Amino acid sequence: MDLAGLVERSAFPGAVRTALDRLDDGAAERLAAEPPLAEAFVVVVAASRSATRLIETDPAALDVLADAASARTATPVGGHTTEAGGVRQTSAGCLADPAALVDAAGIVAVPDPEALVRAKRLTQLRITTCDLLGLASLEQTTAALADLAAAVLDAAVRLAGVEGMAVIGMGKLGGRELNYASDVDVMFVDGDARAARAVMDIARRCFRVDANLRPEGRDGALTRSVDSYRSYWERWAQPWEFQALLKAVPVAGDRDVGRAWHEAASSTLWARRLTADDLRSLRSLKARAEAEVQRHGSAEREVKRGPGGIRDIEFAVQTLQMVHGRSDPELRSPTTLVALGEMDEAGYVAHDDAERLAGAYRFLRRVEHVLQIEDEQQIHTVPAEREHRRRIARVLGFRGTPAAGATAAFDRELARQRNLVRSVHERLYFRPLLDSLAGAGRLSPEAAAEALDSFGFTDAERTRDAVRDLTRGLSRSSRMMQQLLPLVLDWLSSSPDPDLGLLGLRKLASGEQRSMTLAHVFRENPDVAQRLCELLGTSGLLGEILMANPDLIERVAERERLQTLDRDALVASAATTVGWRAEINERQRGLNRWRRRHLLGVAARDVFGEAGAGTVGTDLTALAEACVETALRQLDPQVPFAVVALGRFAGGELSYASDLDVLFVHDGDAGVAQGSGHDEALRLAAGVLRFLAGDTPAQRIYEIDAALRPEGRQGALSRSIGGYAAYLDRWAQTWERQAFTRARPVAGDRRLGERFLDLLAGAVWDRPFTDEHEREVRRMKARVERERIPPGEDREFHLKLGRGALADVEWTVQLLQLRTGTRAPSTMGALDALASAGVVDGDDAEVLREAYRFCERARNRWWLVGSAPAVTDALPTRPDALLHLARSLDTTPGALREDFRRLTRRSRRVVERLFYGAG
Repeated sequence: MDLAGLVERSAFPGAVRTALDRLDDGAAERLAAEPPLAEAFVVVVAASRSATRLIETDPAALDVLADAASARTATPVGGHTTEAGGVRQTSAGCLADPAALVDAAGIVAVPDPEALVRAKRLTQLRITTCDLLGLASLEQTTAALADLAAAVLDAAVRLAGVEGMAVIGMGKLGGRELNYASDVDVMFVDGDARAARAVMDIARRCFRVDANLRPEGRDGALTRSVDSYRSYWERWAQPWEFQALLKAVPVAGDRDVGRAWHEAASSTLWARRLTADDLRSLRSLKARAEAEVQRHGSAEREVKRGPGGIRDIEFAVQTLQMVHGRSDPELRSPTTLVALGEMDEAGYVAHDDAERLAGAYRFLRRVEHVLQIEDEQQIHTVPAEREHRRRIARVLGFRGTPAAGATAAFDRELARQRNLVRSVHERLYFRPLLDSLAGAGRLSPEAAAEALDSFGFTDAERTRDAVRDLTRGLSRSSRMMQQLLPLVLDWLSSSPDPDLGLLGLRKLASGEQRSMTLAHVFRENPDVAQRLCELLGTSGLLGEILMANPDLIERVAERERLQTLDRDALVASAATTVGWRAEINERQRGLNRWRRRHLLGVAARDVFGEAGAGTVGTDLTALAEACVETALRQLDPQVPFAVVALGRFAGGELSYASDLDVLFVHDGDAGVAQGSGHDEALRLAAGVLRFLAGDTPAQRIYEIDAALRPEGRQGALSRSIGGYAAYLDRWAQTWERQAFTRARPVAGDRRLGERFLDLLAGAVWDRPFTDEHEREVRRMKARVERERIPPGEDREFHLKLGRGALADVEWTVQLLQLRTGTRAPSTMGALDALASAGVVDGDDAEVLREAYRFCERARNRWWLVGSAPAVTDALPTRPDALLHLARSLDTTPGALREDFRRLTRRSRRVVERLFYGAG
């Protein structure tokens, strides 16, 4: 036998030579005399340091290698599986029966946990040897590892003297697809916590045993009765906990108890329908796990959680099980490859997709095994070091060629398999459903309709019509859309309202030219398609803007082009848009279209989570300033004239729903009521209002409110700066003083605007603010709380005027500004200044900030989701509207309302203390 040649051809010759040098003479002679043993020794030592240590320290290890290697010339691997009382056992040629090997050690007859540890290690060495010699398939290897863990748990139950308690295997243990270094996830039924801990203490000598998947996790009871589990599932279980039940199987302990638990778990799992929100929750958890891998910078090397990894396949299979398994019991296997095979057989997955996924799963799991065999560590990341990857490649059987080495061949195959998984995963759910909608698939119409409903498409007939429109005919665009639709529907299903998104897509693709353009964009830039689907499924209003401006479709994936320009650049852009138009009504329409195009950028970044409420407010304010400036310039002012913003407009905190509160001021002599200067100012003020309001609601650019001017709607639209000085000196009331805390020039003559601010400073900040003034502000606020919530709007969940909501925070901050002379036009800026000065405690300031930002974000998103102007300032009361809003905010209706209550109640307590002086 050429032992030296075996060593040199191994994956790690240096390690093998070192191990050979450490063998005693008897072991070395045995290797020379038994070629199958020598081959097993070289293969195992080259792959695993932990196995090498066992071989060096336990004389029985060589016997295990020899016995396993002898299977190469004996009965081929195959074996059979039996099940008794829910506890699975296996027997196979090379692998033997882990439970029998454990029992053969005489552990229970002579209670000795150390003997159990030794039996586990030797049995795992046998499994490793069979795997590395190619005498066991992936499925047989993972099943044997799971059966070994089950046998250890059963022995631990007996060693601990525990009766009447069942151990439930979860995850890969329950699915009989355990890794070499997997956690062994368990739950306990009946018995008590002391008994469960005793079992875990013994089993943890052999495996990493984890009971944290139990109800309530680490905080929950360690063991429960069957009735207690059932009660928890019915009242409290989250979607991921039902997903976990797919792989929950009794593996040890009392068989009758285990069988009763399994029947209860199965009936609970399959009695409930998977809803669109359940699926959304599961996808969100998976996306967060992927994002965590991305943050660590290891996504491209992670074979488990990275894109195109093992988790993609497992998640896809489990999702389809939960969608279709309720009506088809054949799909309920806890084992990934078995379930995938059943889905292939029944037509739930296209045959070629199923074959590709199964092949990729086996390859990726083998890579994972080689990573973990080395030192029995929980590793899922391929090393960056080329020499380390070379060893992995050679253990997997890759060899060099004249064209490329083993490492390069492995790298290429890994990338190919992951790309294949990702591409199949993205179309997997909808390809068979589309075949069924077209009348060509193997799924029944009822099964297809139920599946579509689980993915958020509530009307199968309407979905069928939309698909028919998008793929009608034999044109190139229709053929392209047919290929893209499985992926597009998957993206739409992740949006808040998939039905709305599909309708928007149907409209965008109307007409041959539009359809061709859209299909090309989707094919060339999937990022555009995915982001477009999210926008269309979020807001009908944004869909309308895209319909009117199809050139913006490609821009949704260009993040830098979605950014809002600064004010001066916006003004210049708007001027260019309206400058070439001759008629004033054409200029109005041009500016309105310009605003809506730029609004899309603000809203898109908002929806994609790339802009917070503060940034959205700043961007919307910049757009409004540019429009007001542009409107004023169209009127060609002949006197110094300025537009002064008040309220949110002044503070740079506009929402999508905000009116523009303004004052108009011109230069002129105080007390002059008539004359060319005053008449010109009135013309300008009226002209700005008319230009921005439009002739119809559809033509409206902004709703302008000038009612906060002196004497309100009865007063002149514009006053001279001298006229304001006289009014402020003699007639200004407390509410006006409060309103003027937020004032800022936004258009027109800048010098005049600054002079006006100086005038306001004297009236607002330089005068005493007395206790009587404070009482008057409080009386006004109390009147607002009684009178201002419109009929029909939900007082309990009012985002603007509710207790502890936006108005509460704004009034509190303004009162404290007036009391302390803190100058800042924005609510959040003023709150920061008050906190920095010690006027507001830091914790109180954070409570107010949280409530304000939450309400502002929810109010803004509701304006988009509800497709203004029909929306109110309260959380919607219609269940479907609340559902779509909650989805858009990545939460649930119940959680959205609960967050509102929690944050505004805390905020209201601070308001009552700081504003009303309570307590």
